[in-house]
Amino acid sequence: MARRSEGQVVERHWKSGRGYALRFRAYGERQYLTLGLEAEGWDRKRAEEELANVMADVRRGFWTPPARRRRSEERGERGLSDDGELFFGPFARRVVAQREGEVSASYFRIMHWGLSHLLPYFADWPLAEIDVEAVDAYRAFKVEESESIRRAIERRKPKRDEHGRPRRPLNATSINKTLKLLQWVLSIAVEYEHIDRNPAEGRRRRLPEPKHAPVHLDTVEQIQALLDACALLDRSPKRRSEGRVAVISTLLFAGPRAEELCNLLWRDVDLANGRIHIGRSKTQAGLREIDLLPVLRDTLATHKANAYRSGPDDLVFPTETGGRRDRNNLRSRTLGLAIKRADELLAKRGQPSLPRGLTTHKLRHTFASILVACGEDPASVMAQLGHAHPAFTLRVYAHLMRRGTEERARLKALVQGEGNEAMTIKSLTAEEAGS
Repeated sequence: MARRSEGQVVERHWKSGRGYALRFRAYGERQYLTLGLEAEGWDRKRAEEELANVMADVRRGFWTPPARRRRSEERGERGLSDDGELFFGPFARRVVAQREGEVSASYFRIMHWGLSHLLPYFADWPLAEIDVEAVDAYRAFKVEESESIRRAIERRKPKRDEHGRPRRPLNATSINKTLKLLQWVLSIAVEYEHIDRNPAEGRRRRLPEPKHAPVHLDTVEQIQALLDACALLDRSPKRRSEGRVAVISTLLFAGPRAEELCNLLWRDVDLANGRIHIGRSKTQAGLREIDLLPVLRDTLATHKANAYRSGPDDLVFPTETGGRRDRNNLRSRTLGLAIKRADELLAKRGQPSLPRGLTTHKLRHTFASILVACGEDPASVMAQLGHAHPAFTLRVYAHLMRRGTEERARLKALVQGEGNEAMTIKSLTAEEAGS
């Protein structure tokens, strides 16, 4: 038989004076009930009597949780509790809103995504009441919630959000991202002296994340198949051309982040001097120049010659309607289709499929491998990738050095436009080109 919890009295020291609260479990959930200040007549004896009354009501099923959210709304945008303390919800919204313009648009969206998970749980909590136990309870709640969503999907009865869209379960990495945002918000609260310590700090507050095998696309056959697939898709009468060869070539041979590629203007591409300028990035290290490899220089020159608009302030890779791409468009309309077609080509050629988990970001790894194969030193690789730390570059070096000298030489020849393996449609057989 499970031990029955009787709860506990909590003595708090608020700005308005010493007071009392109750912490207990009711109906399977953790509850926290603020009682009042000593100035209002509360003392430990009275608080213990109230705890006994509350627990008796809980056992009889009469107790109703307090409507904290309603109190928060009544206190207005200041987000003050009845005791003069700040609620988490208004405070978190305010400090996140202050980051707009200070971080990249994509990172700002990630912060709002994190809030969409934190606020339903913590919005009506006074900051001072969020402790280590509360953080761990949130983590456990998100794990249980994700399992429930996953089971509903398996039963083919998915849970839906307020817009009617099927909800997707969060994995350990995503849950940890929300915890990282929680830690950041509470760190600001510590700096503002609203709380004394940050209860979300520490590795023990995080879920263990499974380690995934690194995804490398660094053989000539794989790269060529992906580019051939793009060429076939661009030529297909069933699909309007989106310049997939130029898009994927730029990801492979220049390594921009998805957001950087989507924002690239023709003024940023210096074909005459063989450089790409990245002037809009999520980090200071991301502001950089990338040397154009010969094969990419030729591809971009052809792309510009065929572009509908190629003025200095025109997008290099617009959508079919001339608008700005986003990472979802890049993933679904370009890379996703190219991967599927490339696997078909590789199967016909009797070669292994592309590695699973290939994303636009993983193509940055390919670019790093190419630079290593071309003999670039670690400092140059870091600079062209826009990295501030050398750890990733050294991992790429260690991986590629396990490849044979001949394979590295073939990779170098591909990007330099040498030999029969230059990046063109010529590698397609007559049957493939006609398919």
